[in-house]
Amino acid sequence: MISLIYSLSELREKEVINIENGEKLGFIDDVEFETEREKIAAFVIFGRKRLYGLLGKDKDLIITCEQIQLIGTDTVLVRIKENICENKTKISRFRLENLLH
Repeated sequence: MISLIYSLSELREKEVINIENGEKLGFIDDVEFETEREKIAAFVIFGRKRLYGLLGKDKDLIITCEQIQLIGTDTVLVRIKENICENKTKISRFRLENLLH
C-alpha cells in the first residue's frame, strides 16, 4: 500500500464525487481531528449558501475516513449510500424536479 501525505491546501483543490450516483459534492473546506488518537476523523464540506447567505445555508456534509475510496490527483472519490439531495434545500429540489420533467 502506498502512503501519501497531503496538506489541507492541496486537499481543498480536489473535487469530492460520490461514486454511488456520480454526484459532485463540492470541495473539502475543513478537517476534523481526533486529538486522543492523533488522526483525522473526517473531512467537512460546508453547506452551500442560499441567496448569498441571506436565506441561510444547507447542512454541512461530514465525510468520514471510512467513506473515502480514493484520493486522486484531481478528485476525492467517496461512497455515500444516502441521497445527498435529500439534505439540500426545498428550492434546490424544486428546481431539479423541474429540469427532469
